[in-house]
Amino acid sequence: MEQRIGSSSQPLDGAGVDPAFIPGITPPVSEEPEDVKPEDTEAEEPVEEETPDEPAASEEEEQEPEEEAEEAPDGPVFEASDRRAKIVADHRGVRLSLDDQECEFRWDEIGAVETESPRFGKRFTITVHTPDRRWYPIEIEASARSSFKEWEEQLDAVLDTYFDENAA
Repeated sequence: MEQRIGSSSQPLDGAGVDPAFIPGITPPVSEEPEDVKPEDTEAEEPVEEETPDEPAASEEEEQEPEEEAEEAPDGPVFEASDRRAKIVADHRGVRLSLDDQECEFRWDEIGAVETESPRFGKRFTITVHTPDRRWYPIEIEASARSSFKEWEEQLDAVLDTYFDENAA
């Protein structure tokens, strides 16, 4: 009796490689399209790239802070952070960040904002609820428990100004 070393299964053609493959209707996709000719490298002339005087990326970066400054109304802003987490609520919406992860919600994407201060400890929890029944909690560690009341008042002022419960 012979023993083979290695796999006895054959590579899959069709549905295993291409999810749009329908047996009998579409042929399996070959690696190279049939209508493409091999390119002659000698026939092509080198294309010169135009270089602008100033890079376009720096112009965009310079314009963004100006736009933010022009759009920012004189409304209330709530901002709280600790060594890992940060929350900012202003005219644009609510932005949460934890370590290297960030998410941003516009006011029309928010169903509710819930706050919770623990009976013991210094972790203030803010949860953003969306209309599609998802929630995004973030915990901010306060330097003192007395800052919980101040944070809740600042957040309420922002929510009263920008959040429209009837729109959600």
